[in-house]
Amino acid sequence: MDPFEDFEKKNVGFEDELMDWAKQTAMKANTYLIVNRYQKSRTSDRRPSAARLTEEQLQQIERFMKSHLPPRNILQFFHEQDVGLHKIYNIVAKIKKNRMQGRNTVEEVLCLSAKRGYTVFYRNREESNVLSDIVVVHPTSIAMIRTWPCVLIMDTTYKTNK
Repeated sequence: MDPFEDFEKKNVGFEDELMDWAKQTAMKANTYLIVNRYQKSRTSDRRPSAARLTEEQLQQIERFMKSHLPPRNILQFFHEQDVGLHKIYNIVAKIKKNRMQGRNTVEEVLCLSAKRGYTVFYRNREESNVLSDIVVVHPTSIAMIRTWPCVLIMDTTYKTNK
């Protein structure tokens, strides 16, 4: 006996009728019925719009970013909305990308350094035009090296994350 042969014949419109049919079919087939009562939330049909943030909330996230608040802490301010940590990270990445205005990461470092008054020295490899060296120096450091030219401390952070 195929327990599912009359499933297509029966046009089940409601959950209770479906559960009754499933229980009866399981009993006929002498099998167990395991029921997982999954309740759909009322907003699950509208999930993209329910999780969408308003322009005011996006500006609030941008203010939090300017104050160097990490995304996991930004999430605490949106606990009532249906917003997850992944969504906050995506918004932060989008804001950062918009700030870069089409520049790649190296161009952005050079641009921000110049904007903030740092002196930047860099070298490219002649054969491939790939950046090989970059030195970013704060104006105060330049003033100090001019005052005390015999003392030089260099902080090199090459491959420190490995």
